[in-house]
Amino acid sequence: MSAAGAEPAAGAEPAVGAEPAALGGAAPLLTVRVDRKVYAKRGGKGGTEAVEAVSGLAFDLQAGEITCLIGPSGAGKTTTLRILLGLDRDFEGAVTPEPSRAGMAMVFQDPRLLPWRSIEQNVRLGLPRAERARDLDDLFTSLGLAPWRAHYPGALSLGMQRRVALARALALEPRILVLDEPFVSLDDAAAASLRALVVEAVARSGTSVLMVTHNVAEAIEIADRLLLVSPRPARLLASLPLDRPRPERDRAWADETRRSLAVRFPGIVAQ
Repeated sequence: MSAAGAEPAAGAEPAVGAEPAALGGAAPLLTVRVDRKVYAKRGGKGGTEAVEAVSGLAFDLQAGEITCLIGPSGAGKTTTLRILLGLDRDFEGAVTPEPSRAGMAMVFQDPRLLPWRSIEQNVRLGLPRAERARDLDDLFTSLGLAPWRAHYPGALSLGMQRRVALARALALEPRILVLDEPFVSLDDAAAASLRALVVEAVARSGTSVLMVTHNVAEAIEIADRLLLVSPRPARLLASLPLDRPRPERDRAWADETRRSLAVRFPGIVAQ
């Protein structure tokens, strides 16, 4: 049986507001509880209607852990990210500690680089002004960017530009790194290379990672824990630890784990 299939509580519907950290014992870096998030949507005849985006979604993030948030398109995953980052405060629930004090850094799908600035300048401009002159040699070397420091973003492939975006986030030495579909639209080799860099960064720094993805295979490859959410309104269906060490996750184990998840969560994980 796969690691995900062996987790005794994984198949059960978690209670709304349940504290997953109680299972691990360690104090979480971040606790997210979204009891309800509603948008006002313009309706017919100039009126508005309430659209419930999230309802009963609660989870913790632990140090040194890669957590993948998986759910169908339009489920409310991006809304959840905006809430935990402190960009959307109009919701019922709580994020602890206050997002501005949680030490988070964000990497978007779009690298969002300034084309008129060099690679090095793009990374340094993400730092507080007082820290922009500090030594970043090890960071550039670890991400394979040292030869590209003086180049401009237009000279780099999308995969390399995303490395720069990752470098900009890691330069902040965050406690929590938030990734929104970071490997989408990359070829297999570039995606595998970037995934490896994320795993290495976690191992090196103890940073916690929350990654939103539609790609169940890549989540099974790198995650320590999977958070499966329902279609809108997003509700936590299961928090699933993947206990097998990453170096031991061979193709057979990954395929078995995916099949097990597809049977248990057919609307979320495809066969």
